[in-house]
Amino acid sequence: MSEEEKNQEQLPEGTNGQKAEEALKIEATLSSSKEEEVSKEIKTEGVEVVTGSESETPPEEVVEEEDELTGIEEATEEEIVQKVTKATKDTKKRKKRRGDKSVQDKGKQEPEWIEKVVQIRRVTKVVKGGKKLSFRAVVIVGNAKGQVGVGVGKALEVISAIQKGVVDAKKSLVTIPLVKSTIPHQILGRGGAAKVLLKPAREGTGIKAGGSARTVLELGGVGDILSKSLGSRSPLNVARATVDGLKNLRKFNEVAALRDMTVKQMVTAS
Repeated sequence: MSEEEKNQEQLPEGTNGQKAEEALKIEATLSSSKEEEVSKEIKTEGVEVVTGSESETPPEEVVEEEDELTGIEEATEEEIVQKVTKATKDTKKRKKRRGDKSVQDKGKQEPEWIEKVVQIRRVTKVVKGGKKLSFRAVVIVGNAKGQVGVGVGKALEVISAIQKGVVDAKKSLVTIPLVKSTIPHQILGRGGAAKVLLKPAREGTGIKAGGSARTVLELGGVGDILSKSLGSRSPLNVARATVDGLKNLRKFNEVAALRDMTVKQMVTAS
């Protein structure tokens, strides 16, 4: 075989003519695309390195700040001590203010009036379509400082009935003329078919009463008293009778002023 035939056998297919040129072009394009990809990867890696360096910059800044602070501490210790003392004083003032605000909030949240439910009744009303159910609540409201009131509330729910009762009781408040911890004189109060006898008592006697009369006297601020129920035992009527008796009480000064007398003259005349 000649040398030309041997070269033709060693050359790949497509090297003859146009096929060989196309194959070379394809190889060139592939090599160029690979180079571009490699360059892109290098660039992306460079960007990542840059971002990493950017993320690592804050610790360097922090270190610089710490150095500055250490320099300040070494140079001016007195100023730092003054700053620290001012900061502690400010924190104490803030705590005091917060404490005052919390105390004020607690004072606002704590209600001045004490509410007690004496009776809750289920009431039925006959209507054209049948029976309508509702609730009636008897509530006593007082501040234990000489003011007390009785109220009634009616609603389809118990909670709303109690709320209405509280509003009604606050509308009909009565001030009790107390002499130390007891009432000035004996009196008989009436409410419907109920009668309640109230008598003054010595210190240390306590409240000798029961039922709704006791709750009225406790919330009114009476400490020592004797009482007796002489009529109906209905809680609402008994409460109204005690309130009626407390409302009609009078002090010696008021009676003496009405009679144009002094208290001594009135006592000696009696």
